[in-house]
Amino acid sequence: MSRRLIWIAVLIAPAIPLTGFAESAAREAAACPFCSAVAQTFTEEIDAMEVAVVAKLVEAPPANDAALTKSDELPKATFDVQDVLKGETHLKGVTQVQAIYFGGAKPGSLFMLTAVDPPNLVWSTPLTLTPRARDYLLHVAKMPRDYAKSPESYATRLEFFIRHLEDQDELLARDSYDEFARAPYDAVKRLNDKMDRAQLVGWIRNPDVPASRRRLYLTMLGVCGGKDELPLIEEMLASTDRKQKAGLDALIGCYLTLKGADGMKLVEDLFLRNEEAEYADTYAAIMALRFHGTDGGVIAKERVLEGFRIMLERPKLADLVIPDLARWEDWQSMPRLVKLFKDADEKTSWVRVPVINYLRACPLPEAQDRLKELEEIDPVAFRRATTFFPIGVPDSPDAKPGSPKPDADSSDAPKPDAPKPEADKNPEADKNPEADKAGSAKPGAVKGKADSGK
Repeated sequence: MSRRLIWIAVLIAPAIPLTGFAESAAREAAACPFCSAVAQTFTEEIDAMEVAVVAKLVEAPPANDAALTKSDELPKATFDVQDVLKGETHLKGVTQVQAIYFGGAKPGSLFMLTAVDPPNLVWSTPLTLTPRARDYLLHVAKMPRDYAKSPESYATRLEFFIRHLEDQDELLARDSYDEFARAPYDAVKRLNDKMDRAQLVGWIRNPDVPASRRRLYLTMLGVCGGKDELPLIEEMLASTDRKQKAGLDALIGCYLTLKGADGMKLVEDLFLRNEEAEYADTYAAIMALRFHGTDGGVIAKERVLEGFRIMLERPKLADLVIPDLARWEDWQSMPRLVKLFKDADEKTSWVRVPVINYLRACPLPEAQDRLKELEEIDPVAFRRATTFFPIGVPDSPDAKPGSPKPDADSSDAPKPDAPKPEADKNPEADKNPEADKAGSAKPGAVKGKADSGK
């Protein structure tokens, strides 16, 4: 990446709604560009602890509060260690442990327990396991930990988890989903021949499947599907039923992956040109197009830019794409953006700061002339842009005198060319498609992160 592109990222990153470049860079290789993991995976949880075991409940704590009056400590249950997943050396032959437990499980029930701070181990709250979950955990604990060394090794790992998507044990279904949500996209694409198209379509049709998982299944269908799935997806895109359009960003992404550039017109007509389209739907379309302009690999970036330029005819929403135009060096849009700035009123004034930052990122001499012109029109907007984004554009002979130069070591700057999945999902979205719709707030909104523990 050129130094100029890196500094374009620094200049305009905060202007991209819900898609900060630092987070984009961290998720650059995400398997599902439109969904987020909802919790730690078992692998992550085990790796973070010093001891992990599967244990059987032997004796539950007292069922009343009598024990609390005799001691300052909370009552503990007793467990027999059945399987050591990690940290055998710290147990030193220990076969029974005690941990705080408030559940009502019967003796003989299985649990996963983890601990830190040896030699005086502090045990976590026990997690109930089914026999199937025990077998799953034993397999996960034995899997190689160097799976991230290549897409091939990661794909081999995912072959296990693909069998547990929508597992009858919700704990396993969620963990498998989270594994895919963290996996490199290249690794997922290598599972093409392992995916069951009919099964994926069934899950996508099922209104009871959480929206977050639906996004993953749509992404997977884009990998393994074909023209036969296009009529169904087109029907869903045109539907007025919010449940049909749950996970719309992934739905559009899947459609364009299968249809290619020929599918752009339908997306543009439904969500970009259509001023009656809901904000959440237009935003979802932009997120899908960002993916296809960077990592999709089936539509030329120039064709995606044509779609983004349509948004310049909608001043109230134009700020959603202006940073993308700068990021992809679409300098031919400069005249239209200058006109947007000049025509802005109280309902569209927020477009002015992104336009100024676009011009500051542009290396063309004309951009400097336009900056001076726009500063005279709205000095407040210009001051706001230069105050919050004070870095000048380096490596440009036309940069303003006195603009700060980047540090020599700017290679660690965030990468601007990675798509960001829709920001952390509204926790209610999986239960209610309307909440999913509401989750796509106006730029700058902060969404709650799903806190679904195992």
